Amino acid sequence: MPNDYFQFQQFRIEQSACAMKVSTDACLLGAAADLTGATRLLDIGTGTGLLALMAAQRHATVAIEAVEIDAAAAAQAAANAAACPWAGRIRVRALSLAEYTATAPTPLADADFQFSHIICNPPFFRQSLRSPNAARTTARHEDAGSLSFAALAAFAANFLAVAGLLTVLLPPPEMRAFEAVAAQVGLYPATRLVVRHRPGSRPLRHITGFRPGASATHETELTIRTAENETEYSAAFEALLAGFYLAL
Repeated sequence: MPNDYFQFQQFRIEQSACAMKVSTDACLLGAAADLTGATRLLDIGTGTGLLALMAAQRHATVAIEAVEIDAAAAAQAAANAAACPWAGRIRVRALSLAEYTATAPTPLADADFQFSHIICNPPFFRQSLRSPNAARTTARHEDAGSLSFAALAAFAANFLAVAGLLTVLLPPPEMRAFEAVAAQVGLYPATRLVVRHRPGSRPLRHITGFRPGASATHETELTIRTAENETEYSAAFEALLAGFYLAL
């Protein structure tokens, strides 16, 4: 059974009320997302608040909004944010993306409401068996009650600044589907980090940065484990998470 908390070097994530616990996926996304020039960041589907807190640690001045559809998770994310060293720069709202959009001024009416960065680990299971836990199903499966690829892409197209960046983590097949949806609203891959368990294994995840009108994709790779030892982190993984994991 997962622990009720996950201790990082500079903050603690309480997670007993959250369907989705701290995972390697989320840690990689939070550490790998390009925050260059970040001024205003939105974390969509924040869950425990992990990505928001990682962004706050990595970037000393960025203002962060985090939205979460599940009220219990949103409350826990808000508590995690309030207890961290950067509480003054993080606001958590218990809203779906649609509800959040309805409360927001249009970017054309208020340019200050645009985001320099949006980050999201969207639900991606489509045909697999649903969990009996409704909150976990909403977090992990794309269905009528969850965040759709189309809704995420449309929001980013409307609310990203001209040079803004949307960073998304998905398995490769789902990322290809998301890329097709994003292209329909003018967002294209600018960067792609291919994540493998160990050298030579099949890709597990893509962490892709989308920009309006991007014309080329810069691709890099990262392996989680070494080829020699299944239990040993690779040097690249350790370097990426060195500021977060206690054991690194």
